[in-house]
Amino acid sequence: MADKSAEIASRVASAYRAKTPLNIHAGGTKSFLGPEYPGGDPLDVTGHRGIIDYDPAELVLVARCGTRLESIEDELLKNRQMLGFEPPFVQDGATLGGAVAAGLAGPRRAFAGAARDFMLGAKFVNGKGEIITTGGKVIKNVAGFDLFRPMARSMGTLGVLLTVSLRLLPLPEQEKTLLHEEKEEQTALEKINHWSSRTQSISAATWDGHIIRIRLSGSAASMEHGRTLIGGEWLEDEQYWRALNNLQLDFFQQPGRLWRISVPPMSGPVHDGQPQLLDWGGAQRWLKTDQPPDIIRARATALGGHAECYSRDSTVDTFHPLSREQLVFNQKFKAALDPAGILNPGRLYREL
Repeated sequence: MADKSAEIASRVASAYRAKTPLNIHAGGTKSFLGPEYPGGDPLDVTGHRGIIDYDPAELVLVARCGTRLESIEDELLKNRQMLGFEPPFVQDGATLGGAVAAGLAGPRRAFAGAARDFMLGAKFVNGKGEIITTGGKVIKNVAGFDLFRPMARSMGTLGVLLTVSLRLLPLPEQEKTLLHEEKEEQTALEKINHWSSRTQSISAATWDGHIIRIRLSGSAASMEHGRTLIGGEWLEDEQYWRALNNLQLDFFQQPGRLWRISVPPMSGPVHDGQPQLLDWGGAQRWLKTDQPPDIIRARATALGGHAECYSRDSTVDTFHPLSREQLVFNQKFKAALDPAGILNPGRLYREL
């Protein structure tokens, strides 16, 4: 256990006075997201680690943000509990702060919630070096504006996360995956949507162009009910979901840029014969293609969604461009928390 809060705050305060940009980082497992960092002094927060408070009875965890996800999961497993948003590791060394700052969530996201949905509170250092505490560690907390939620997906541009309070979920009694053959995209989406409306035991759903995979979580009775409803065969290798979550399936090794496209789940096709993998019951589409980014993003926008490029390419912005109104709002919000613009400038968008 190591509390580096005062040390981190002092570093940020000094950088604020000198107007020196800071490159905030931890495990570096999400470094492929966003543009190459243009410069600045490195601020490594991996030393700020340790679980501060864990109450299994209340399903609440408070931990420092340099704590490795692996350590947290090992501790939760002792009480058959888990992080409900199923954060991707991608590589060894992933930390809690990195998971929250990147705002990524795994296959359970569409059925349980995003990282921000499980956050109860946070402590962070703003761009002046001041320590801000917001929210709490109880599920029903009405202590003002939820300033901690914007920290999810901010990529360290709004504050240096120190601690996060999270709501947990109990591990299901059982988890099994059903395989269902289907070659038509629209039919696959209709089936998944239909099954999801008939049972609450579905915790993940994908389609790869040939096979629908439905993960069921719950009691033995709910497993059998799900199989009766959905049909199909049980998947033997339960490592599929971890491999999907960490971008390690064979699909991700195919040639072409990797795109993550978020759209309403029953949207039409986002591709033109290119390899794709539908996750989150259709709300998240993985696409491998070298088609021009403008075409990909125009299609995502037309479907009411957005597209992010997960392949490091200096010619392609990672995140979907903001509208003028969105950009102005985000610039004002960042200026309120980071008036000198020293916290990971350009890490999320070049203009922030």
